[in-house]
Amino acid sequence: MTTAVLEPRAGRRCHNVLNSLHATHYFSPDLGRELAALGITQPRAVNFAVRAAAMGPVGPGTVAAAFYHYKYELVARHVPAVWETAAPEKILAARARAADATLRRLLGEEAVASPEMAEAARLALRAAEACSRAARPLYAAHADLPVPDEPHLAYFHAATLLREHRGDGHLAVLMSAGLDGLEAVVTHTATGKGMTPKWVFGTRGWSQEDWDAATDRLRERGLLDADGELTERGVALRTEIETETDRLHRAPYEHLGAPGVARLTELGTAFAGAAFAAGAFPADLIGKR
Repeated sequence: MTTAVLEPRAGRRCHNVLNSLHATHYFSPDLGRELAALGITQPRAVNFAVRAAAMGPVGPGTVAAAFYHYKYELVARHVPAVWETAAPEKILAARARAADATLRRLLGEEAVASPEMAEAARLALRAAEACSRAARPLYAAHADLPVPDEPHLAYFHAATLLREHRGDGHLAVLMSAGLDGLEAVVTHTATGKGMTPKWVFGTRGWSQEDWDAATDRLRERGLLDADGELTERGVALRTEIETETDRLHRAPYEHLGAPGVARLTELGTAFAGAAFAAGAFPADLIGKR
């Protein structure tokens, strides 16, 4: 194991490109098609099913707790009913087929079969060796799944492990900062790097009334100003949250080492860039309005 010192944000940059490619399947028509074949057609049910399936046929409380940013009532509308439509193991198999189709469509057959993809998979899996199951339910559930044989699916699997590992830690930091699920979303959107309110309302189950109430609470704490922009205190809090999240997710990148992180970031950037160029994400997904 290497102990090379990493530049402070090297792990975050690597995470961002890995997570970008992982996230493509949530917006992919391939995922909708595969889940529809199992009888799951409602988009929110698809989302809950594919991300929670690794935990088994759990109830709405478990899913809402692990996902954090979703309104409980929306989760309960689809969970546990979704498991009556299709068993988790069938959903996981459908997710793998969708990931395969999505990566082939966005990146092309040449990239999927390339030595660079195989190298990226090896590096990402090596980084994931240093992830910890402790207090990380979504990561731990996915870590119990087998690693696929095909390099592009192994890369997707490793990106999922690293994404959920960081995400579980991030939720602990948000709780420590005193932000509930919607308040966390509102402050992230205010940075200009989070989902637009339109997408939050459509995917997380919150209403404009919920959003306005959360905004009022954040104003009372001095985190947002009258226009809904982050105050100096709000900017400082978001910075602290990301820095602490980086610290809790540092082990995989220290394990991989600075040269490996740099190479994985280079490879991941190329794959994520190709996916963006192929139209993997809605144009109005990110922003303040």
